[in-house]
Amino acid sequence: MLAWNRLLNQSGPTEFVFRVFTTVPEFQVLLFLLFLLLYLMILCGNTAIICVVCTHSSLRTPMYFFLANLSFLEICYTSVVVPLMLSNIFGAQKPIPLAGCGAQMFFFVTLGSTDCFLLAVMAYDRYAAICHPLHYGLLMTRRRCVQMVAGSVGLAVFLSLQLTALIFTLPFCGHLREIHHFLCDVPPVLRLACADTRVHQAVLYVVGILVLTVPFLLICVSYGFIGAAILRMRSARGRQRAFSTCSSHLTVVLLQYGCCSLVYLRPRSSTSEDQDRRIALVYTFVTPLLNPVIYTLRNKDVKGALRGAVFSKGASV
Repeated sequence: MLAWNRLLNQSGPTEFVFRVFTTVPEFQVLLFLLFLLLYLMILCGNTAIICVVCTHSSLRTPMYFFLANLSFLEICYTSVVVPLMLSNIFGAQKPIPLAGCGAQMFFFVTLGSTDCFLLAVMAYDRYAAICHPLHYGLLMTRRRCVQMVAGSVGLAVFLSLQLTALIFTLPFCGHLREIHHFLCDVPPVLRLACADTRVHQAVLYVVGILVLTVPFLLICVSYGFIGAAILRMRSARGRQRAFSTCSSHLTVVLLQYGCCSLVYLRPRSSTSEDQDRRIALVYTFVTPLLNPVIYTLRNKDVKGALRGAVFSKGASV
């Protein structure tokens, strides 16, 4: 907590700027319109899932409760990054104070970590539904679902607070430092420190293992049991339905964990700043955008509820 207070107290003299994508005005306009369009699509797609889950009684199950929370996380996650990124595309580099950079890093890491934990919770939900269908109602009560979401958020806040406070105890050389990124992420900010960062790199790897590797292993174990249960099913229709609900989640898991692992778990010697920035574009825009698309196209319940909502809206007009 003392480190966090120090971050707030040191916000005066040190400022950061983000590296621009391009200095060509025509390309700046194209990038602005592209990122704005993707951001609006993310907002609309994930908001639609939240509204459908909240308004249709047939979707008030643990799986869709977690899906609605995941969509809410995606909206918050992109909103922490994209508006500031859009404001920095045009004109001269706009400085962000030390405290502002720390706040963005804290919320970015918190929401991203919660996202990873929630994907692991969703895998356990599918395991309980497919491997223990008779006890599913007892295993996944409403109270337990809320506790799982709250636990994911609480653990993410704890890890993010410790990591962010530790990073901003470092001295940063100069008054105005350029971050080779479009957001205050941990690796690019660490590169600007004019001190030994080996301890901080080690802490980052530990947090990366807790946030990425451990949940991913739990997901793999869950899907190992799920795969065995699906193969034992006698009904072809039951196998197809189980595979359909799991494949949507597995697609999102592979995309999310794969991209994040490339940034946070690779050795520093094998990383480049431009490559990290390109990968970050994937988990900032592509994953939150594909999340509602994948779950909608591969899930008959959500697709039917959305179709019914559109038709009822059109009928009322």
